[in-house]
Amino acid sequence: MTRNKILKLFRKFHKWPGIVITLFVILFSISGIFMNHRGLISAIDINRSWLPADYSYENWNKGAVKSVFLLSPDSALVYGNIGVWLSTDQFKTFQDWNAGFPKGIDNRKISKIIKTPDGKLLAGTYFGLFEYSSNKLRWEKVQLPGSEERITDLILKGSELLVQTRSFLLKSNDVKTFYPVVLPAPEGYDGKASLFKTLWLLHSGELWGSVGKLVVDLFGLAILLISLTGLMHFIFPGWLKRRKAKQKDNSAHVSARNLNLKWHNRLGWIFIPFLIFVTITGMFLRPPLLIAIANSVVSPIPGTVLSSPNPWYDKLRRVLYDDQQHIFLFSTYDGIFFTDENLKEPMRRLPGEPPVSVMGCNVLEKKGESTYLVGSFNGLFLWNPLTAQVFDYLSGSSYEAPQVMGPPVSKDMIDGWFADQSGNEFYFDYNHGVLPIRNTIPFGEMSAEVIQKSPISLWNLSLEVHTGRIFEPILGMFYILYVPLAGICILIVLISGFFIWWIGYRKKSH
Repeated sequence: MTRNKILKLFRKFHKWPGIVITLFVILFSISGIFMNHRGLISAIDINRSWLPADYSYENWNKGAVKSVFLLSPDSALVYGNIGVWLSTDQFKTFQDWNAGFPKGIDNRKISKIIKTPDGKLLAGTYFGLFEYSSNKLRWEKVQLPGSEERITDLILKGSELLVQTRSFLLKSNDVKTFYPVVLPAPEGYDGKASLFKTLWLLHSGELWGSVGKLVVDLFGLAILLISLTGLMHFIFPGWLKRRKAKQKDNSAHVSARNLNLKWHNRLGWIFIPFLIFVTITGMFLRPPLLIAIANSVVSPIPGTVLSSPNPWYDKLRRVLYDDQQHIFLFSTYDGIFFTDENLKEPMRRLPGEPPVSVMGCNVLEKKGESTYLVGSFNGLFLWNPLTAQVFDYLSGSSYEAPQVMGPPVSKDMIDGWFADQSGNEFYFDYNHGVLPIRNTIPFGEMSAEVIQKSPISLWNLSLEVHTGRIFEPILGMFYILYVPLAGICILIVLISGFFIWWIGYRKKSH
């Protein structure tokens, strides 16, 4: 093939896929930058009525509620992604109990509420620990050591409070002074990290902390500008042609076109290796490419957050103290582990553990002697580690692990669980909301006030856009292919654009 034919072929691959993918690249870049700065945008909310009907709350679904804390025989706190709401009439009406939390629905996402033996009411949130002041009738932030604020669980061991973040365990006897606990490493720990987690942190830049995220933000701005200048380059010829037909002076617009093309090419050849890297890492974070790396581990890159001396960095999800067995159970990113009550012995895996979704464990409760309730987006299970027996808690049947890896979630996407004072149990399903377990007791409807005061955060909306879930109402289950197909299209545009510049424009300048 001649040079001109090769250029013509590359221009076709660059132009038409580029036009198709431009809007999606803009959405990827803007949503990705927002996602890298959750704390900065946590006060910004979006009304759910502006979004597809699938994003409306119904029957306490979409993570609206994680559980219920029983304050007294006639009052209960319903809590979750909608914050905290008080009911004093068996869930018929609800009072807003979110005073004191910072502005923004993201700041009142509650993972756990407990009450200490001396009467302190505490809430663990995405942005710290809060104590309810009965005098001021508002939540007040409790200062914790360290920079990590996201609370994943709160438990009591006697009079001792244990606060778990995603990486650390803190203990306190007075909710004033907290002491970090050095959790023992798991048996056979070799320091390796999940390949999925490594790619996730590479994609966001978080692998190198705040500086890394800012660098990836720069890549996001670069591809945004490349897309916009590419779109302008597509628009310019028709625009200039129409002006010429009207006998208008085009000299300024021709200069603007040339300047636009100059910056399109310059940004392209400077950032192309980084943009290809970010695109490929993003493609492996969603099915079907995710399946290929799901169980792979790699040595952590030296000098990054994954090379931390803490073996539990960003891995802790739920914790439970069993006062009969005198052990702690930790549900982590790597599975369920146990250690002694003094937190000294190496962490060990328990036999026959039930499946837990990669999104994490949402329910870890003691149900009887050596029996635990474990719930995640993979279902709700009753588990006895001593006998290695696992039962599907909703159906009551014995659970058999599938021979072939299935989808990352099950039909029962468990977001939470609770039992009322009479022992009636309920579970919260992400899609279907609150449902009873072997009882006919009604829970209560989600009131209009609760719905009205429960928007979606800008961060969560950005996540929906970035992963393509926002398009599920249009594409159905095919939305899962949105990221890999968009990634392939972006790679075609980037690589063909580079060769156009290399063969055409670069040669002309030499």
